[in-house]
Amino acid sequence: MPDIEPTPTGPGCPQPHTRMWRHGKLEDSGFPLEQVSDYLEQEDYVVWADICHPTHESFLTIAEELGLDPHAVEDAASRHERPKLDRYADSAFLTAYAVRLPDGSRELESCKISAFILHRALITVRSEDWFTSEQFTARWDQNPELMQYGVPALLHGLLDEIVDGQFEVIQRLDEDIEGVEEVLFEEGPMPRDMQRRNFAVRKAMVQLRRLVLPMRDLVVTLHRWHGPEGAQPGMPPALEPYYQDLYDHVLRASEWTEGLRDMVSNVFETNLSLQDTRLNTTMRRLSAWAAIIAVPTAITGFYGQNVPYPGFGSWHGFVLSTTLIVLLGGAFFVYFRHRGWL
Repeated sequence: MPDIEPTPTGPGCPQPHTRMWRHGKLEDSGFPLEQVSDYLEQEDYVVWADICHPTHESFLTIAEELGLDPHAVEDAASRHERPKLDRYADSAFLTAYAVRLPDGSRELESCKISAFILHRALITVRSEDWFTSEQFTARWDQNPELMQYGVPALLHGLLDEIVDGQFEVIQRLDEDIEGVEEVLFEEGPMPRDMQRRNFAVRKAMVQLRRLVLPMRDLVVTLHRWHGPEGAQPGMPPALEPYYQDLYDHVLRASEWTEGLRDMVSNVFETNLSLQDTRLNTTMRRLSAWAAIIAVPTAITGFYGQNVPYPGFGSWHGFVLSTTLIVLLGGAFFVYFRHRGWL
């Protein structure tokens, strides 16, 4: 078996993490990647290795050493794969995305997690270092009795952590939408900062929807998959409730995302409708005042002709024209006020 060079990682990423279980008991951790294939040659060993943003050359070396499918390796190197589960003769390849909203920002960040699923090994590759391996290994440590079920138990802890992170982001976006709704029906147009906030939430929801909705099919396919050839067929019965609970969380996240997307669209459309309503109200008011102002304009303009009019050249003529202006203008004002135009 050829030796593997130590795997360098991308900038800011920690060194690879490894663990090994035998009969469900953790026996070794932190060993070099070149020992993974040695453990896999022995029965009753389950191995996990995690790499953060490996270089292309080192990753190809690891893939060749472990016999990873070249199509899966190519997908792992791509930055734009959708969440999915691809099955091969003796392995499977899973792609999922962890998401977060940094404090003080509404710019959605995602971390692609690629998982190579072998009979007794799980190899995870992360594209970003903010989603740490400690986040999902803590899930394994909380339920050490599940480690006896091997790779399916490891996958459940990984996916459960990803879905919980998606839930946190969805909840924050929901709170942001509620904040926009609170100022939606206030007097005057929506403030510019709230308009930016609404746009940012809408953009984040579009991105999040692309990452959350495919998780339903992914979990269902993984749940029904019998595993690679030579593996124990079917999902271990003890893990059935865990995967059912995971599917329920994924389904709820998908439905919540769909509901928030509709809510964001409704807020956007309602804001446009309110703007149109305010514009129509303003136009009615301007038209009403124009009609009122037209009364003195019409009277003074009509009597501005070079012809005598009732009271021409006398004090009572001025009083008469002024009285007509006040009475007719007041009548228009009362009428428009009664119609709600003023």
